[in-house]
Amino acid sequence: MQETYYDPKDLRKFGKIAEWNEELGAKFFEYYNKVFEAGALSPREKSLIALAVAHTIQCPYCIDAYTGDGLQRGITKEEMIEALHVAGAIRGGASMVHGVQMMNKYNKLSM
Repeated sequence: MQETYYDPKDLRKFGKIAEWNEELGAKFFEYYNKVFEAGALSPREKSLIALAVAHTIQCPYCIDAYTGDGLQRGITKEEMIEALHVAGAIRGGASMVHGVQMMNKYNKLSM
């Protein structure tokens, strides 16, 4: 019996998603690979960003992939945990700032 809904072995099947629509799959992977090439940001920096985003969107496949990728690129555990805290702060802040919507609605309805 599978212990989790997400099977870590499925991460290796990511490339196969293109088999169901080869044209769009090829375009996606062309874009995806281009995004992670060196540019204004290094592939190492992009990997750390991807790891933080992976935690924010709570994608276990992405967390696995970019933890491994980061290790290969020399990202330290201290850098990883700091990126995780940045992601957590932004996610928490986004929740809190939406409290303004609640406050506006409350003020409007309670008048």
